[in-house]
Amino acid sequence: MKLFYNTWYRYGTPPWVGPARSDLTGLVESGTLRPCRVIDLGCGVGDNAVFLAQHGFEVTAVDFAAAAIAKAKEKARQAGVEVNFLVDDLTRLTKVSGEFDLLVDYGVFDDLSARQRAAYVQQVVPLAGPGAKFLLWCFEWEPRLWERAVISVLPFDGLALMPGEAERWFGTDFDVERISGESGLRGWPRGWAVYLMTRH
Repeated sequence: MKLFYNTWYRYGTPPWVGPARSDLTGLVESGTLRPCRVIDLGCGVGDNAVFLAQHGFEVTAVDFAAAAIAKAKEKARQAGVEVNFLVDDLTRLTKVSGEFDLLVDYGVFDDLSARQRAAYVQQVVPLAGPGAKFLLWCFEWEPRLWERAVISVLPFDGLALMPGEAERWFGTDFDVERISGESGLRGWPRGWAVYLMTRH
């Protein structure tokens, strides 16, 4: 999977690459999320990380694709902001330590298999300090049988969370609030959700 993403980032433009996500920008610009120590989990080419740095956050940004991190560093340089970019695996962290006031994940957790999600939770939850916020964006719907078959042949291990799954994975450690989302969409993917969680 790492080779797949590295190749895609190096030679192409994945469909999720673009401006900082509107859910994140809205929460920052409204003052709901204020400057603090933040980690961007699976930062890709760094659009969210650069936006946060431009708005006064102290940003660490992590991705397991070195090609993505190289592009992210260049974006930060062009924007004139400092971001601590790291190549690391969120299911087996070796370079990230300490606690953060805000965690941001746009589309990593839902890509993982059940085993990888368990490893992610074990590695990522300790990064959230007392009262920390965790902004999680994910595809979310109840997959049909044919969708399960399609997902099983994709080059990644998962695609969507099932309704209630975020609470099952994170409810022990966070107050879980679904702040946005849609379900039953025509076409595919059929739904998405945004969670803003608060560490107990």
